[in-house]
Amino acid sequence: MQTPNILIVEDEVVTRTTLKSLFEAEGYNVYEAENGEEMHHCFEANGIDLVIMDINLPGKNGLILAREVRNRKNVGLIFLTGRDNDVDRILGLEIGADDYLTKPFNPRELTIRARNLLSRTSNAGEDDDLPSKVKFNGWTLDGDSRSLISPTGNEFRLPRSEFRALHLFLSNPGKILTREQLIMEMTGRELRPNDRTVDVTIRRIRKHFESEPNDEELIVTIHGEGYRFCGAVD
Repeated sequence: MQTPNILIVEDEVVTRTTLKSLFEAEGYNVYEAENGEEMHHCFEANGIDLVIMDINLPGKNGLILAREVRNRKNVGLIFLTGRDNDVDRILGLEIGADDYLTKPFNPRELTIRARNLLSRTSNAGEDDDLPSKVKFNGWTLDGDSRSLISPTGNEFRLPRSEFRALHLFLSNPGKILTREQLIMEMTGRELRPNDRTVDVTIRRIRKHFESEPNDEELIVTIHGEGYRFCGAVD
């Protein structure tokens, strides 16, 4: 397996150097950027597998840059930031971050989350339980482009968390999936107390479905248990 490439986007020199040393000690190739311009230059020059990014950056902030990162198919994204309020956390996840950690951080926890996410990234195209294109209720989930295509032809590029969650639903139509099952599929980690990652992801998927006239609720909440996909997989 090729050594993964990690990009640290952080304008604070000490933190950036610390993160570089931390991941190099774990055996990864590590690149650095202190703003969006350097980030994009690094993307063009290197095959980046994972971005670890602060929100507070000069020029475009991390929330804006996250939308640009999401245009790339198999790039993982972890926010590592001092902004620890729920609004920023939820917004970061809604934009499409795969994970969100706050400073000060536990180095071991960060490396474990990064490793699990890289594992999910590298295996994103290796699922055998669904064909590359799956049709349901007029919609299509395209695994090759990681897109959701509506009955009228609108295409939504999905962050990995949304794609993995929807993939799991389509693999288990009619079954109740717990938040624990969903978070493990989406991020490779266990559910933490007060963790809203699953709920935010489901809300984003529902917004895609709501963009089209449809009387059917495809993903329903089973209170106290989890979620269930109620559509018909062709």
